Order: sequence, then structure tokens, then C-alpha cells
Amino acid sequence: MDKSMDPTTSASSSEVSSAALTMFRLSSWLKSPRPYLMLIGFAAVLAFWFFSVEVWKLPRFVDMPGPTEVFTEWFSKEPYYGLSVYTPEYYKHIGISLRRIAFAFFLATALGVPLGLFLGWSKTFREFIFPLFELLRPIPVLAWVPLAIIMFAGSETPVIFLTFLASFFATTLNTMLGVESIDESYSRAARCLGANRWQTFKHVVVPGAMPYIFTGLQISIGVAWFSLVAGEMVSGQYGLGYLINTSYMMIEYPKIIIGMITLGIVGYTTSAMVRILGDYLMQWRVRELALGDN
Repeated sequence: MDKSMDPTTSASSSEVSSAALTMFRLSSWLKSPRPYLMLIGFAAVLAFWFFSVEVWKLPRFVDMPGPTEVFTEWFSKEPYYGLSVYTPEYYKHIGISLRRIAFAFFLATALGVPLGLFLGWSKTFREFIFPLFELLRPIPVLAWVPLAIIMFAGSETPVIFLTFLASFFATTLNTMLGVESIDESYSRAARCLGANRWQTFKHVVVPGAMPYIFTGLQISIGVAWFSLVAGEMVSGQYGLGYLINTSYMMIEYPKIIIGMITLGIVGYTTSAMVRILGDYLMQWRVRELALGDN
């Protein structure tokens, strides 16, 4: 049997190629100035925070906790305010927020991607649905809070609904723009080769829209965190938004900063996971970018 026809060999070669491409991109990134500029940016912000609060003691920062106090509390085995990396409550806040994000993001993706594809693909469908979509999209998440509490029982479902809303609109709009960005000549070529409407949609429209879809998903996961914090501040128990709000009410300012930094780290990680998944599903796109950076 020809080894080139062996599916196991083909799959193995694909995995090796993917791994080699990932390592090449990582090596190129480390050799570039980008990681060092990133570190300088973080250092500059921390230095400004430290000097503004603890050295210069600027009037605007008089009640703000400094980095020494925040990091001492964050990594203390016996935290003064009862929250640190050593307390189970800290991880409970993170876990509950992640669970809410997972539910909302999954629903937004499952509904937003197909809707965006059909909005971009069918002019009739777009003329029927898009005006309503554009009417609802500018409404802020906080404006939905009273209705969410009325429509959904309990404290968990309203938060998930509010988180879902912003994520859904971002996913749908970017997916639709992705379909509209595809050159019409590709669809004509597919039809000339005998492809029917469904085959053109499956093999031309969906792959062509993928870069926009995953760009939209990265935006979507970010706005989902914005919406989650807003939702947790007005409803629900536990979660990072709930932590930040209750810490403000209890005048426990170091916990506010701990919650905000944790939110940034977890949000950045989830966005990176979406980006990695997109790179995995669009190896052709990754190769283009790798060659472009070389």
C-alpha cells in the first residue's frame, strides 16, 4: 500500500506540520521586539501606579490602594480582607464567572454564527431581519437589566442572558461582514463547476467567512466579560463582577483591584484560547500570516 494514501500517515504529517508551524510562529514572535515591548508596557503602568499612589501621593489617587498593598493582600496566606490566592472563595468567584461566560458564549456562537451566515448570504433574509437586529443592537446591556430580571426567574439566568446579548450581537455582525467580504467571483466559479446553492454555501461561503467569524468571536468573548460584570453587579451571587461591586460597598478597595486584575488575566486567557482554536481550524490562514511575518 502506498504510504501517501495511508490516512494515519497523512494525519500524522498534518499534526507535525501544524506543530512545526506553531513553533515557527512562536520563535518568530520571541525574536521580534513585540514581547519585550509588551513587558515594557506592563512595567510602565505598574511604575506609574506605584509612583502616583505611594511616592507622589497625587490627590486623585489618595484613596486608591497601592501595588504594595494590593499584591501583599493578593498573595497573603492570611489576607486582611479575606481574599487571596490561598482562599477558596477567590477561585469560587473565578469559577462561577467562567461558567456563566461559557454558557453565554456557547449560546451566542451557536445562534450568532448561523444567523450571521444567513444574513450575509440571503438578501431577502437580511432585509427581513437586519433592521430589527440593528434596532436592538445599540441598546446598552444595563437597559436590559429590568426586563432580564422580570423575564427570568432566579439570580443565575438573568446574568447569563445579559452576558449573551452583547456577545451575540458582536458574533452575528462580524459573521455577516465576513460573508459580504467574499468576492462574488468565487461563488460564480463554484456554480460554473456544477456546485449547487448548498454546496457553494458550504464550501465557499463558510470557509471564506472564517477569518471574520473568529475575529468576531475574539471580540465577542471580550464584550461577554464586559456584560458579565455589569450583570453580576446588579444580580447574581459570587463572580468577579459581584466581588468588585461588594468590595466597593464594603470599602475594601484592595479587593476591587484584585478582582479587576483577575478579570483582565482570565479575559485575556479566554480570548487567547479562541485565537488558538481559530489558528487550529484555519491552518491555511496561519501559513499566510507566518509567511507574511517571515
